Amino acid sequence: MVLFGIGGSTAVTSARSTLRQAVLADRGGLDLFSVSDHPYNADRLDAYAEIGVVLGRTERISGLVSVTNLPTRPAPMLARAVTSLSALSGGRLVLGMGVGGLWDDIARLGVTKLSPREAVRAFEEGIRLVKQLGGGGAPVTFDGEFYQVTNLEPAQEAIPPVWTGSVGPKSLAVTGRVADGWMPGHAADWLSERYRTSRPVIDQAAKEAGREPADVVTVYNFPGRITAEPLTKTRGDDGRWIGGSPAQWIEELTGAVLEHDAKGFVLFGPGGRPPTDDDVARWAGEIVPAVREAVAK
Repeated sequence: MVLFGIGGSTAVTSARSTLRQAVLADRGGLDLFSVSDHPYNADRLDAYAEIGVVLGRTERISGLVSVTNLPTRPAPMLARAVTSLSALSGGRLVLGMGVGGLWDDIARLGVTKLSPREAVRAFEEGIRLVKQLGGGGAPVTFDGEFYQVTNLEPAQEAIPPVWTGSVGPKSLAVTGRVADGWMPGHAADWLSERYRTSRPVIDQAAKEAGREPADVVTVYNFPGRITAEPLTKTRGDDGRWIGGSPAQWIEELTGAVLEHDAKGFVLFGPGGRPPTDDDVARWAGEIVPAVREAVAK
């Protein structure tokens, strides 16, 4: 199954229009509503508060925090939050996880600053612990370098799929060992150098962990313009997707699924901005149905 979604705004000033757009996406049959997580910025909505309200306003679309700022959301509490949201929404959640990149900002919240190597080790430990704290079973005792819990009962609700935004080789290897999906950083797509050099690291780590590489799906944040008329060039000189007419989007995305095994796309506007309402309508009403039909043949 190929998933399609949109990236929503986290701006406090756009809260009402963002909720309206989430409802439009839900009614249009989309699969994902994604928001970013920057809890140190006062002009941004808390990601999990936003996703909770979105899930309460919608019926079928899943929420995704892409990606959860793990250093500011300790793994045991994150597990409680996502299993609660999953139970309340009927399982409509994907758990995005990140190492944490803006450490000067993170430290302003009173979080102990970690070195890059420590942050990656904490990232893997956090994913492993979160996965143990859902789906029922025996109480969990975990004595790690960064997390320690004692006799903690897992939630009965299953942990949602875990997708990462890994960039560096060490965090990419973590994705291969323990995650269920990967969203390439910096809106890189299947034709990018970042994808070509990063995906093999994930696959090799998955194999070494006794997993199938295909169990780690690739889902893309995919910005671009949706134009009324075809563009002469749909990619810039740097190889990045610019956009084009609905027919050009359909051709590009269908090829990504059939030729590059893409498993999902989250639409953003140019420059990573949230899409417009008109773009959401074209995406949900014309482009997504045509791609779904093409890849199902």
